[in-house]
Amino acid sequence: MAARTKARKRAVDVLYEADLRGADPVELLRERISDVSPPVPDHAVRLVEGVAANNSRIDELIDRHARGWSLERLPDVDRAILRMAVYELLWADDVPDAVVIDEAVELARALSTDDSPAYVNGVLGAILDAEVPTSS
Repeated sequence: MAARTKARKRAVDVLYEADLRGADPVELLRERISDVSPPVPDHAVRLVEGVAANNSRIDELIDRHARGWSLERLPDVDRAILRMAVYELLWADDVPDAVVIDEAVELARALSTDDSPAYVNGVLGAILDAEVPTSS
């Protein structure tokens, strides 16, 4: 598994756990970093901190583009995957959009329901179409 793929999975784990516990994701991240084993990759730190810093905008976008579901009704793991991927799509310029979406879909395939990969793909595609300017 590639380093960034592992980092994304670790970021989703932290975001998911924080959401379930009603905890601050950055505080939970600090706990995981202090645990030392397994180590938390730098990219995972960047993703969790980025989601936390932009949480209200990220949640607004997911809520707006999640057809047929409110943010609260989404499966918890899908919500964590979408939050991480929206951050990476909109604020991480060093990763191609197609890679972000592919990685999020693969995480949904591995961690969530049978319907989740297509749903995650659709939500992220809608956000990308609405929020990322295309170059002419």
